[in-house]
Amino acid sequence: MQLIVLGLNHKTAPVEVREKFNFSRSRIKHVLRLLKESDDFSEAVLLSTCNRTELYLVAQEPEDGMEALHNAVKRIAGKAFDKEYFYTLTGVHCVRHLFLVASSLDSLIVGEGQILSQVKDAYHLARISGTTSFMFNTIFNQAISSGKKIRTRTQIAYRSVSVSSAAVDLAIEVVGDLSDADILVIGAGKMSELTARHLMDKGAPSIFVTNRSYDHAKELADKFNGSVIRFDDFIDHVVNADIVITSTGATHYIIHHDQLALALEERVKPNPLVLIDIAVPRDVDPEVTDLDRVVLYNIDDLKNVVDTNKELRNQDAEAAKFLIEEDIEALKERLRYLSMRPVMVRLHDKFDFLRERILAKTLRKMPELTEEQQHKIEVMSERLMYKFLRDPMININKAAGTEEEEHVKTDISRFFMLDDKDEENPDNEKNYNYWN
Repeated sequence: MQLIVLGLNHKTAPVEVREKFNFSRSRIKHVLRLLKESDDFSEAVLLSTCNRTELYLVAQEPEDGMEALHNAVKRIAGKAFDKEYFYTLTGVHCVRHLFLVASSLDSLIVGEGQILSQVKDAYHLARISGTTSFMFNTIFNQAISSGKKIRTRTQIAYRSVSVSSAAVDLAIEVVGDLSDADILVIGAGKMSELTARHLMDKGAPSIFVTNRSYDHAKELADKFNGSVIRFDDFIDHVVNADIVITSTGATHYIIHHDQLALALEERVKPNPLVLIDIAVPRDVDPEVTDLDRVVLYNIDDLKNVVDTNKELRNQDAEAAKFLIEEDIEALKERLRYLSMRPVMVRLHDKFDFLRERILAKTLRKMPELTEEQQHKIEVMSERLMYKFLRDPMININKAAGTEEEEHVKTDISRFFMLDDKDEENPDNEKNYNYWN
């Protein structure tokens, strides 16, 4: 038995390749049905997002698993399959990769929160499709738990690592809750759109947008349930705004000191006006900081935040990797006994078979016993069996994953004359080297 992941992501394949392997929910179900019918794989989970598609499998035969996997993917993907874009990881490397993915350490933007939900959804869909069992139920639940723990024990999900997200976070530091904030976005380009998206993600119900092109402003406002302010009138709106974020292509200031000072004479709000100037060249005259209750951040302020947060996020990532290794070791310990499970099952079954046969013979010779007395004798026989088996079972389990493993399995099988000739038995121990 072997753990395998075959996948491609933003690091290994361009978008034109990734989009060919972006699987819809119905197509994922279809692929899982095909894999369920395969004799080569006992468990399967298919994760498909805009930046990655990964197929996790438990192969029945390690030596045949890779060939069977590539043949299966060729049948599913057809001519689109090209090995050069894919990576293949097995055993503990497969498990570690899943943990990194679930913890967003392998994401395009480290710390993003969507991937954990996507891993949960992929696992849930596989489970209801009947393509997971003990192995993946254990591993995926541990990976999801690890991802949650990393998000709570580190700040990796809360570090702004883009100018637009840093702008929003700085605004929140001054204004606080965005649910009632009056927000004006000046400019309708890509940076303005990214900033607007971050604003909405952080709780802003809507925004006002202004731009020299009214149509462009309306197009951006419509995306975010916003309203349009005509460019010639935007300074009048600034008076009532809580946050103004500006990112235009102008070659000169569009907000001047004297112009803003005059407008602020009409302001009745007690809170400061937050101006965030993302533009290069700058849109806001830096002299406005002389005005009462005006807070101005420019692109350099934002870059300092981003650089600091990137360094802190790197530290968080290292801490997260340490937590992942701890969880993998715990998982290894939990799964360690699986390599010894077949011989333990055969040993138990043989003792139980002998116990039941002797018990039946004994009870036939004692017909005068009541049903309750017979039950007590049966319970006693079970307890004796478990007492006899306790020490051998402990020693067998201790040997799992050690240099003594093969010797112990051989000795136990020989001493107790266990039947180990059934090569077709799926519980045969040779199938349990999943971790390598």
